Amino acid sequence: MRRRRPRASGLYTVAALVSAALAGAMGQAALAGARSTAGPARTLPAVVAVAPIARGAPIGAAEVRVEPMLAAALPPGAFSRASQVVGRVALADLAPGEVVTQTRLARVRAGPVASLVPEGLRAFAVPSTLPPGAIGPGDRVDVLATFRGGRVHTETVVSGAEVLLVIESGAGSSAGAGLDVPSVSAGGTPHAVLFLLVSPDQEERLALARALADLQVAIEPAVTAGFPPPDVSPTP
Repeated sequence: MRRRRPRASGLYTVAALVSAALAGAMGQAALAGARSTAGPARTLPAVVAVAPIARGAPIGAAEVRVEPMLAAALPPGAFSRASQVVGRVALADLAPGEVVTQTRLARVRAGPVASLVPEGLRAFAVPSTLPPGAIGPGDRVDVLATFRGGRVHTETVVSGAEVLLVIESGAGSSAGAGLDVPSVSAGGTPHAVLFLLVSPDQEERLALARALADLQVAIEPAVTAGFPPPDVSPTP
């Protein structure tokens, strides 16, 4: 003999099913309403580079364009009009597709050298007899001074200074047009003038050494990440 299920239990089951169906329908309706009110993602115009732009070079009109970009993805300081960046000097290399921002550009109406100098540092000019093409911006150098009055001796005035700009004798530069190559203090004809990024203390030491000594520049090696510098210790 089969037992009958209580009628109350059956009613509870039907009520639970109806409640679940109503909750699902309400959830779908709420989701559809949210989608309809959200609309498409907001975009804003942004100036991007369309060609490689080198550090220290003024930006040309053909090197940038305005593209729509998601507002949430725009970096701070982005520009919305090409006229805001054309003619200004790039403080860092810009790759094609990169958004041009305020921090990547030099100050408006800054000079060709001052536009590249970070706040708190100075650009100090050091004449060099290095052959043309031997050194470029981004290299690091030591500046040595040889004092010849009385006891001749040589000392390192500045170590690891970054080369900001190189102006070769008789050669023009977009960042250094009109700049003259100064003379070397004693002997030798300068091939270039190196603008080095230094602190205020370092510029005082360089100025004193340049007035009293002969200056020479030694190029530091470019050590590749993951590879130790070569061992130059003397052989026993």
